[in-house]
Amino acid sequence: MIARFARRAHAWAAATGAIAVAGLLWIWVSARPDAAGLPLPPNPHQGFPAPDFSLPSRDATDFTLSQQQGAVVVVNLWASWCPPCRAELPALQALHDEYRSRGLVVVGVNATNQDDRLAAEALLDELGITFPIVYDELGQASRAYLLRSLPSTFVIDRDGIIRSVIFGGPVSAAMLASQVDDLLSEAH
Repeated sequence: MIARFARRAHAWAAATGAIAVAGLLWIWVSARPDAAGLPLPPNPHQGFPAPDFSLPSRDATDFTLSQQQGAVVVVNLWASWCPPCRAELPALQALHDEYRSRGLVVVGVNATNQDDRLAAEALLDELGITFPIVYDELGQASRAYLLRSLPSTFVIDRDGIIRSVIFGGPVSAAMLASQVDDLLSEAH
């Protein structure tokens, strides 16, 4: 009877040890890449690098997000038929006007794959929008940023890391200004 109990105790100890080793192995394998010194993959979530895109802009040049490295960037995905998008465009323009001299880039990504470019341009003219606007005609930026709702706003720091994600709107100019001001004040 004692020998049988001892064998069970050894079996339990072995099983417990195997589970502990498996758990530690799982923790090691599933750890965030940046904790292991590896770069994080682009991911449209706070704390991850912003997915890059290169899209045609309103002024007929290409706008590439990765070329903005060193600047704080506000990426706003919008459409002309979206009332909250229309309402927040003036706040984004005010942000652009106030902070561009300090290193802020505001870029509006028109979800052209679900909008009408002529309607978008008419709205921009009506509101006097002068910050860079790009046209996502094939939806590549919308897919890269896992667009769930319009508008969607991503605040990206000087190193290309998403620091804030805002779904829906309209976003107030004061709220955006507080986030942008903090990032612009950070040492690079």
